[in-house]
Amino acid sequence: MDNFQKLERKAYTYLIVLHCLLIVFALSIWLVGTQFGLPPVVIVSTDAIVTLVLAHFAAKAGSSYLMKPLKALWQAILHVAPDTTTVAAPNMTELRMGRELITSLANRVYQFASQEDGRDLATHRKSILQAVNVVSRFPLPVFVFNKEQFVTNASLKALEYLQLESPQVFGQRIFDSVNFEFPSEFTLEKWIDDCQQNKVTDQAYWERVHVVLRDGKTVKQCDIAAYYNRDNESGTEFIVTLFDHTEEYSKDDQSLSFVALAVHELRTPLTVMRGYIEVFEEELEGKLDDELQTYMDRLRVSADQLSAFVGNILNVVKIEENQLSLQMVEGTWESLLRTASLPMQNHAQALGKSITFTIEPNLPTVAADPVSISQVVNNLLDNAIKYSNTTTEIIVTSSLNQEGMVETTVQDFGVGIPESVLPNLFEKFYRNHRTKAQIGGTGLGLYLSKAIVDAHGGNIWVRSKPGKGSSFSFTLQPYAQLADEVKNSNNTDIVRHAHGWIKNHSLYRK
Repeated sequence: MDNFQKLERKAYTYLIVLHCLLIVFALSIWLVGTQFGLPPVVIVSTDAIVTLVLAHFAAKAGSSYLMKPLKALWQAILHVAPDTTTVAAPNMTELRMGRELITSLANRVYQFASQEDGRDLATHRKSILQAVNVVSRFPLPVFVFNKEQFVTNASLKALEYLQLESPQVFGQRIFDSVNFEFPSEFTLEKWIDDCQQNKVTDQAYWERVHVVLRDGKTVKQCDIAAYYNRDNESGTEFIVTLFDHTEEYSKDDQSLSFVALAVHELRTPLTVMRGYIEVFEEELEGKLDDELQTYMDRLRVSADQLSAFVGNILNVVKIEENQLSLQMVEGTWESLLRTASLPMQNHAQALGKSITFTIEPNLPTVAADPVSISQVVNNLLDNAIKYSNTTTEIIVTSSLNQEGMVETTVQDFGVGIPESVLPNLFEKFYRNHRTKAQIGGTGLGLYLSKAIVDAHGGNIWVRSKPGKGSSFSFTLQPYAQLADEVKNSNNTDIVRHAHGWIKNHSLYRK
């Protein structure tokens, strides 16, 4: 059944129901009159008058309802007509009957109007229609929406990519039409809110965004580019473009799952190996010459590095599956920091580098998961060692900042990082293309560190200059700030979960 037949059938059903109601009213009046013993002439007269009045109002309401689709099409034609510049485009979402047919016809009207080169169109209107035409034919999924976040235009590729019909997109809020899931808390929705509150123009880019289709099972992966222009004369304030990378990113996910499976099998032999190393160190302490002691130190450092690598891979997979749970307990930060740094101090010593600690005395106790926060410290120190180049000094400072958070900074004086690279450093798999050929790594350490620090309620950031070195800083909450959370739970500890994919659209809120 095509859209016209659907409209015809709905109109037929509506009219049948209306006529039946009038007949029911007429019969009711007749029955009531006979029960009260009124003369037939009075009953017929009354029945006729009431029925005529009801028929008048029913006809008025019915004609208004049935003419709404035609009225919307009329508005669409006037909207693009050169001699009427004040008629707004119709809102197709208000149509309860014939929405599919009228939306399709209105889009054709817009397209036909944009193709009329010989017409004397105003420059402003012509540019709008050209833009509509360009967007609809753009060979990428593109959405255009206004300040109310209603989609006013979309490319055919967008409908095809999301497997949606035009009525499911046009006139809808974008988050009612499309289910986005972002790998970080910087989401499209937050960017839109920030733009409308604080910006005049802006642009943003996201990588590895999940798009969940309406069936709830199909998930595509893409990058997103977005542009904002406040009070644009055309009414268009946001343009959002999707770049499909489903195949490429799915291969990465499969590779990560395969690596995680393989790495998981390394845990047992690695634990055995580290145990034997500890036994050898205790049994052979003071009995080895300098050369053999150096070999033993390097063996232990290599085992620690491999253990850290295994832990990073497995925890990243847990974060992706939202299964990484942190058991936060009260602890002295200096003690936690120095204990967590021991493996990397040995590693640095083996490479001829030194790690210096400057820790402010009398810091408040912090709420931290000792195991996971050790991974953060080790990841930052490992990076400092690897990227310190020929310099030998690494400085770790810790103090209470102005916000009342315990702030720790790991500083090296090595190769540094270009400014253009900094915004991407905490993304999964990201590696600086200028150094990744010379320095090994998985691109997961900083991603994992950020997820852990975020789950602790802190922040992590970086400052760097090429040739001058880098400073990675993160904050932790004092335990006293979480006292209420402890009181409200039945446990003496605080349990947090590192985030998985951030969902930010209306469908998830319903």
